[in-house]
Amino acid sequence: MVQRAGSADLPLHGGRVPRWLGERMTKLGAVITQAIVIEYGRDELLRRLAHPFWFQSFGCVMGMDWHSSGITTSVLGALKRGLTPMAGELGVHVCGGRGQSSRKTPDELIAVGNRVGIDGSGLATTSRLVAKVDSAAVQDGFDLYLHGFIVTDDGKWVVVQQGMNGDKRQARRYHWISEGLKSFVDSPHAAIEGRGQGEIVNLADHRAEASRKGQLDLLATLGPDRIVRKVIAIEPARKVKEPAQPMLPHLVMPAHHDVREEDVNM
Repeated sequence: MVQRAGSADLPLHGGRVPRWLGERMTKLGAVITQAIVIEYGRDELLRRLAHPFWFQSFGCVMGMDWHSSGITTSVLGALKRGLTPMAGELGVHVCGGRGQSSRKTPDELIAVGNRVGIDGSGLATTSRLVAKVDSAAVQDGFDLYLHGFIVTDDGKWVVVQQGMNGDKRQARRYHWISEGLKSFVDSPHAAIEGRGQGEIVNLADHRAEASRKGQLDLLATLGPDRIVRKVIAIEPARKVKEPAQPMLPHLVMPAHHDVREEDVNM
């Protein structure tokens, strides 16, 4: 099934990448990607991009700050610029990006599908569903503002998207990889991992199946206004401790810029 491959918590940084660094990242990212595809194949490239630790390291090698949330934006942007001219040769296409660019992802995927003969409309739907799961079905306090979709000529894909929590000055990156798609709403994640920051609502968990069905039934019979009134009237149910989910790779980067001894795992 489609699986969330991992996640990363990063300090939220503003600013822009200088032009000289952007050009360097574009050239270097394209060369490294080309070498991986030629030596190991496109599937291996997707597996690496789906791993939060490898992705962060990739951004460091390309020249970005080692711990910054800006790695996500700059790496995806550099790959999009660097790989687009060689997409026909490598069979790797980078779509989406930050802000308005993220909203153009479905149209870009349809265009890729028309060029290479894969189901672009289906990929566009996948893009919307993956974004919806991490923004609505999983309510962890991070609002998505970046969505990158990397797809190959044979229809396999990776999604790297990032959310922002302005109050905590943190960003959270989510990695997905395609593997025998079955359902986006019934345990599509192998796990969801992050720092404890209060209660998380995960309607994509298999254990929430009854809740999902009940919410749809209520919406059809009562409508949103009556539902809100009834929820206000209901006392909070007693919390039941659920068994822990299996762990996924989860990267947590510190807020300090300098690299300290405790930051290095030999």
